Amino acid sequence: MLTGVVALLFVAAGLALLTEIAARGVAARYPPVGRRVEVGGGAIHVLERPAQGEERGAALLIHGASGNAADMIVALGERLANRGFRVLSCDRPGHGWSDRIGGNAVASPASQADLLSRAAQGLGVQRPIVIAHSLGAITGLALALDYPELVRAVVLIAPVSHPWSGGVAWYYTAGAHPLLGPPLRHLVALPVGSARMSSAVAGVFAPNRAPRGFIDATRLPLVLRPRHFRANCEDVAYAVKAVAELSPRYSGIRAPTAIVTGDSDAVVYAQIHAAGLARDIPGARLAILEGVGHAPHHAAPDRVVEAVLEVAGRADRNAAAAA
Repeated sequence: MLTGVVALLFVAAGLALLTEIAARGVAARYPPVGRRVEVGGGAIHVLERPAQGEERGAALLIHGASGNAADMIVALGERLANRGFRVLSCDRPGHGWSDRIGGNAVASPASQADLLSRAAQGLGVQRPIVIAHSLGAITGLALALDYPELVRAVVLIAPVSHPWSGGVAWYYTAGAHPLLGPPLRHLVALPVGSARMSSAVAGVFAPNRAPRGFIDATRLPLVLRPRHFRANCEDVAYAVKAVAELSPRYSGIRAPTAIVTGDSDAVVYAQIHAAGLARDIPGARLAILEGVGHAPHHAAPDRVVEAVLEVAGRADRNAAAAA
């Protein structure tokens, strides 16, 4: 029995070493390429695209689970910049190259909204249009609720927003657990995640195809590093509590809001989340895209840009009427 224990310890040590080496390789392949904005206690990593032509305001992009800022800016950055928007895409705290400021307490979307708002203000951004995907929509909604004076309008893409049955996948809960999390993150997540990444991406995009070179362009392997994997698991595990707390408040959102979702999304059910937001947010407009899965910003980016232009127009008309 002792021999078996020793052998198991050697295997674990080997896996931990391989994870450390591989994680350093991933970090070297996808280094920080944006600006790290100090917000007190750490920094938020921000990718930026300057507005082309006459500037019509700013767009603040917030990515979903298992991703980073590159996902949103690859899909929408150039398109929005060409329409005159200054585009900022943030790594949420602990994701990509942003610090996990406040530890696991920052799994709260309210805490993330506070940090992202400070990062945007640190870059001189006033009243951006908040554009958020999937799990990041909870942070976008928290921004609209808690910082209404800072939010010009909101566009939510395949959003998570309301309580649902069934909870989250077991590996998110395990990855966030104080005892189960460390062995999962340091021994298993990177090799298994690397082997399954292509199939996982295909599942997110289904029935659409992922763009060629998607994994590399969006720097997706960063999520498998132990610290990033932990932050991702904590955020997903906390989402159940977050939507229970936030959803009764959605009727208080006054920013012009658009929701874009696919009718074939098998990851986040539109009939619960997108439809719930259209019901609960006054004046919210819902676009359901036929034959589109969980990544409308990649599968139908022009439709998302249309939604951005529409809420920008509504915000401008509201401001003119108030003046």
